[in-house]
Order: sequence, then C-alpha cells, then structure tokens
Amino acid sequence: MSENRKLAAILAADVVGYSRLASADEDRTLARLRALRSDLIDPIIAVHRGRVIKRTGDGALVEFRSVVDAVRCAVEIQHGMVERNAGVPQDRRIEFRIGIHLGDVVEESDGDLMGDGVNIASRLEGVAAPGAICLSEDAYRQVKARLDLSVSDLGSTQLKNIAEPIRVYSLQVGSAGTKAAATLQTATSRPATAAPKLSIAVLPFANMSGDAEQDYFADGISEDIITALSKLSQLFVIARNSSFTFKGQNVHVQDVGTKLGVRHVLEGSVRKSGNRVRITAQLIDATTGGHRWAERFDRDLTDIFAVQDDVTQQIVSALALNLTEDVRLRLAPEHPRNTEAYDCFLRGRELWHRLTKETNLAARELLQRATELDPNFATAHAFLALTHGIDYLNRWGASPPESMAQAEEAATRAVMLDDNDPWAHWALAIAKLYTRRHDEAVDEVERALVLNPNFAEAHVSRGQTLYYLGRPEEALESFARAQTLNPYSPDVLLHFQALASFQLGRYEEAVDLLLQRLARNAITDVSRALLAACYGHLGRLPEARAAWQDLLRVNADYSLEHRRKVLPYKNPADFDLMVEGLRKAGVVQ
Repeated sequence: MSENRKLAAILAADVVGYSRLASADEDRTLARLRALRSDLIDPIIAVHRGRVIKRTGDGALVEFRSVVDAVRCAVEIQHGMVERNAGVPQDRRIEFRIGIHLGDVVEESDGDLMGDGVNIASRLEGVAAPGAICLSEDAYRQVKARLDLSVSDLGSTQLKNIAEPIRVYSLQVGSAGTKAAATLQTATSRPATAAPKLSIAVLPFANMSGDAEQDYFADGISEDIITALSKLSQLFVIARNSSFTFKGQNVHVQDVGTKLGVRHVLEGSVRKSGNRVRITAQLIDATTGGHRWAERFDRDLTDIFAVQDDVTQQIVSALALNLTEDVRLRLAPEHPRNTEAYDCFLRGRELWHRLTKETNLAARELLQRATELDPNFATAHAFLALTHGIDYLNRWGASPPESMAQAEEAATRAVMLDDNDPWAHWALAIAKLYTRRHDEAVDEVERALVLNPNFAEAHVSRGQTLYYLGRPEEALESFARAQTLNPYSPDVLLHFQALASFQLGRYEEAVDLLLQRLARNAITDVSRALLAACYGHLGRLPEARAAWQDLLRVNADYSLEHRRKVLPYKNPADFDLMVEGLRKAGVVQ
C-alpha cells in the first residue's frame, strides 16, 4: 500500500456508557443513535468540512482541515446533544465525549488514517467527561486566541499507551460558564450574540438558463447587489467570498443566517435567453424562515441595470431603512449603457476572483475590452488595475515595475471617472502602498471605506497599510473587522494577522495563526519563513530549522532580499525583526 504522511486535525468521539444503554434496550438505543447521526451529527460534520475516517458501533473518527473546524464542529454537536437530552431521564441520555488533537498521521491508499495523531485523539476522548471536549496542547494552541469559551487546564496527563505525558485542556459545553456563547470567532463560526437586526447575506443567484457557461452572469447580478447594499452604513452585509461558499448547495436559510451571523438572506435566480432576462428575488427572515419581500422581473437585457436597482431599493424599503437623498443616488450609480461592455466586465471579474496566472490574464483581456467598449466604465478600469496589481505581487509579468505603473494608471483613471466608486479607490490604495506612498494609501483606502463600510477587502488593505506603517495594533483591529464581514476569510488573512502579532513581539500567538494557515494552505512559502523566524525568537531552534527546510522544499528560489525589496515597509527595522529571528535560528547569515 502507498502512504502519505501529513499533519491533520483529528476528532474522536464515542457514546458514554454505550454498553449499559444497549443492554437496557438495544433496539431503541441503536435507533436513537442512527437518528442522531443522520439528523444532527453528519450534517454538522459536513458543514465543517470533516471527513469521517471510520465508524464504530457507538463512535467515529473524523479528519478536519483545521483544528478550528474540528472544535467548532465538536461544540455544535455537544450543544445539539444538550438540546436533544432536555427532559430525558439521566439514565437514558445519549452523551458523547470528544477528543481533538493536531498531529502527524499516515494516510493509506484507501483513505484510512493511522499514527500518533489518531491514537492521541482517541485517548483524549477516553479521558473526556460526558458532554465535554478534551484538547491536546497542540490543538488548544491553534484556537486559544479565538475561543470564546472557558476551558479547564487538566495539566500534564499520562494517556493510555502514549509514551510521554500530554497537557490536556477540557471544554465543558453546556455548563453555566459556556452555555450562552458556544462559538469560535473564525470562519464558519456562529455569532456569540444575536445577529444584528439590519444584517443581510446575498446568496449567489441560481443560473436557470440551462447553460452552465451562463453562471458568470447570475453570479455577477448577485455580486452587484452585494456591492450596492454594502454602501449602506446602517446595514451589515456579508462579503461575497463568504456568501458564495454556499453556491450550488441546497441550504436552509436559517442555517445560512446562523453560520454567517445575519438576520436576513436574499436568494434568487436568473434566466437569460436571447435579449430577455428573468430575475426572481426573495428576501427571507433567517430567524423565522418567513418572507419579507419577493418579486419577479421579466425585462429586456438592456434593462438589467434598472432591475438591479429595483431589487436594492425594494430591500431598503422592506428593511425600513431611512436613506438620505445623497445615499439613494449612490445606490443607483450611472451604469454603462453598452450591454456588451457589461457582459465583458462580468466575465472578467469572475475570472479575476480565481487568482491564478492564466485566469488573471484572461480577465485582463476581457476588462480591457470592456473599457474599450465603454471608456467611462469606472469599475471596469478599477478591476483592470487589480489584474496588473496581482501581476506585480506575484511576478507574473515580464516587468513588475511596469505592471505596477499600469495598475496605478488604470486605478487613477477609474477614480477620475467616478470618485464615488469604492473599488476604484481600493485599487489606487494598493498601488500607492506598494510604491511606498503610505499616507496616500491610507487616504485612498479610508475613502473606499467611507463609500462602502462593508468592504471586507478594503478593511484588509487598511490593516496591511497600517502594519507596514508600523502600527500593528490598529492593523489587527482592521483585520478583525474584515473577518467579521467575511467569516469564510481567505487563508492569507491568517498570515496578515500573524505579521501584526509578530511585530508586537507576540510570537506564540503568531505561531498559532501560522499553523492554522499551513493547515489550510500547504504550499505557502512566506508563512513558513515567518514561522521559522517566530521559532528563532522563541529559542525553538529545531522547529525553526524544520520550518525553513519545508520552505525550501516548497520554493527553492525563496529570497529574503527580494522580499525586502518589494515589501513596502516604512521602517526597514520592521523587516529586520524577521531576519533577526532567522539568524537566531541559524538558517541565514
């Protein structure tokens, strides 16, 4: 058999006192357990992207992409069991104990996992109290900064058949100290407090055209509605990246509201046929499942912009938002009258979101065509600038300086065409930052956020700019706001948060964040470099050298001098802090 060694988050669970329950009434116990699996446990595992490795009669072993997902899943399962056991006599309750560990495993060709990572998780489950979750120190380190629940430190514990004692932390779900919160403040988390009354997620509209190639059009309609609603300061709007994680899924609106922390959900469909388009939309109260508003629009394709504005205005009315005339005008900007230009823009924007060299080039060609068909299309110029900016950051173009010059030129043009376009100011902020005009970059990104307070990407850029200015505490505040707006944040946000923590000298916290990122993105080189520097400052030299060797395995051409050249630090000493950590580790001179 072939095998693959890797780091994995493992959850082990079983039923407390299963033999006693089965001996008392085996048929009833098995029926209840099957119902729990189908109605509660398996759906929660699926939501948190878990993979069931094996089942026993009364338990399961599950692999997750990250400890965050594993603990979030465990918390939801245990809370679900508290609710299911309400009113059931103590001697008939089904209660789970759960153990979670992050460790080395071997994946065999049939998908089975073996190794210490699995063994330790199973032993942790064995020491957990009924209804509790036990975490190893390695697992707890991953989530302690984001855990909105109290834990008990059980100290160094000798686990059965495990050579060395392991420090164990216990999380008792449903107790007085934890019953109200039950959340991890990270991707896929349930809000610790009730969703704001004026909050909304716009799900990707279903493509009903019978042609999968028309997905870009339905997605584009949804994204434009998100952009319009995001301009309202009274409204909390979930970012596209998180809303679109539900694309193609058969979801319950109440579940979406819980996962994204919103009170309202907009869903709909688009059918495009020739020069006609039919759009349906419905606004649903995610707490009750009741409809707040629904309508169908049958229009000529040339009226698509008016339909989008109608949907936005209807939502504003349904939520009883009081808007000034100025805000109402900003909700309905001048759209390009050329439908071909708009079609090119939608195709180009959809390709840009994929963030690969090939799709970025294809996106640029389409966006360039959009600006040629409609030279006054400000947002198309803004996204054209973003394609050049990505070329610069990834060294995809023949000349990085030329890529940045083209990015700034297109972004400047976009701002000149429409000073009220947040994407234009965001694109220009990025160009200003990477040409080391930090104060101008701050001005541009602040302008973008005035125009669109829900602009998650701009909050990230604000945080980056503040970090490079040497203001890491403020940077972390911006990153936290971005994560609230975009609960399913890209893994790179973990790296940005780690950078700010590192700059503050909080190396353990940075390590936690970097290990989370590596669990989600196994090929990142920059996070491995920062991890090695953290370990160097902490005096954990073997781990630092191992991280550096992993970096060279992922990217043999990694260059500190190139990073020094392109990263826009205002104070060079901030970059030297990383170099110093690597020198302490003995991996660089």
